[in-house]
Amino acid sequence: MSRIEGKLPMRLKLIHGFGAVAFGVKDGGFLFFLLFYYSQVLGMDAGLVGLILLAALLIDAFVDPIIGYMSDRTYTRWGRRLPWLYAAPIPLAFAWVVLWSPPGGEAPTALGLLGIMVAVRVLLSACEVPSVSLVPELTSDYHERTTLFRYRYLSGWMGGILMMVLAYTVFMPGENGLLQQEGYPAFGTFGAILMAIAVLGSAIGQHHIVAHLPDTKPPPFNLKDAFAEIYEAFSEKAFLVFAAGGLAAYISQGMTFSISNYLNIFVWRLDSVTFERAPEWLNGLTAYPLVLAISVIGMFLIVGPMHHRFGKPKSAAISAIAALVIGLAPYAMFVLGFWPATGTIASTALYFGFTIFSNMFGVVIMISASSMIAEIVEAFEDRTGRRAEAAFYSGNWLVQKCATGLGAALTGQIIAFSQLETGADPATVPFEVLATMIVTFGIAVVVLALIAAYWLGRFPISREDHEARIAARAAALAAETHAPGMG
Repeated sequence: MSRIEGKLPMRLKLIHGFGAVAFGVKDGGFLFFLLFYYSQVLGMDAGLVGLILLAALLIDAFVDPIIGYMSDRTYTRWGRRLPWLYAAPIPLAFAWVVLWSPPGGEAPTALGLLGIMVAVRVLLSACEVPSVSLVPELTSDYHERTTLFRYRYLSGWMGGILMMVLAYTVFMPGENGLLQQEGYPAFGTFGAILMAIAVLGSAIGQHHIVAHLPDTKPPPFNLKDAFAEIYEAFSEKAFLVFAAGGLAAYISQGMTFSISNYLNIFVWRLDSVTFERAPEWLNGLTAYPLVLAISVIGMFLIVGPMHHRFGKPKSAAISAIAALVIGLAPYAMFVLGFWPATGTIASTALYFGFTIFSNMFGVVIMISASSMIAEIVEAFEDRTGRRAEAAFYSGNWLVQKCATGLGAALTGQIIAFSQLETGADPATVPFEVLATMIVTFGIAVVVLALIAAYWLGRFPISREDHEARIAARAAALAAETHAPGMG
């Protein structure tokens, strides 16, 4: 049952969203820097690192539903979610430090890297799954749920963007700064501290609202029952439709983010672009996170009106097509020879303009998809009589992690297929290598965007369906309360 009726207080939106900063720090590190760091800096094969990323995500993804099941069945005076949010962030911080400071300062073995990655992802799941599962507990309002996800995504993106800015300006600054190993340990330490503060601060800020005994006491944990209930939840029709579209969208996101540093440095030459009368630290590469921040602010402004006008499924489908067309346009013009010389102000400004709008619509897809999960919770409860918020959000994470892992693995294969050399000088990379990288990436993005638009647009729970379900539940509760012998 939701704890708050009507509009949520702004303080709660900000505090709840703040917890997602940890997810943003992780995403910024994994998707933008990790593959680059371990391949271009530590010298591991890019294809191998991509496969390790995929393996770690697959292992973690199948642990997530167990975490969700256990979170749904946690029964304490602090509720179902808070014990997890207090226990997991400190171990997560230590694991994050080790990831960016491998013992001896050298590349670990493939098995060692896999172990570190799995530890980070499982601990992050123990923070994020319970945190995001609070959304349907806090409110049943269709649009207020979107609002909570707006703040979660805004906070998550700002956490990731902050780490990008610090990476480019403080930890690994200057031309070819990303190729220098010395700054990565400090990058990891700062990110670890920020993760712990975000999760613990958000939990403490929501403590007075959610620290209550759950409405019903669940049965004892049983592994066989756990897998049976997870299977039943994941068989929900609406979840299967969501998963088909979400899988494609998340693969595309993982691939796009993990390849971005390669494209920004080797294709667009952003690290060689300087601006007159700008601060010394500001160049094309350090400006890139600021461009992403503008796009996220744009998302924050348009996603609510889009959901009001089109609903969540249609908003996701429209955004998938818009992000595809706008995002690929610069690469098509570059390959065809219609683009200004890269490494110039004209090229950089034009590329940033396309990036603002393509990323803005890309994030709208993710918010729309995540917000759909909250409606599946009530549909499942109507069918089974059980609430399983964490089971469905862990299912979302299973889809997301398998997909982003596959996306990162695809990036590793794209880089290997393009024959980009380790430690290559961006000024001397042949055009044929860049064209191969772009064309292969573009084909994959087109296929994935069309799949995402088709399936997310067919999500079967509309706003009207959800509101009718909530109204029927309220009427049934009122009738039960006023029945003879009640009250």
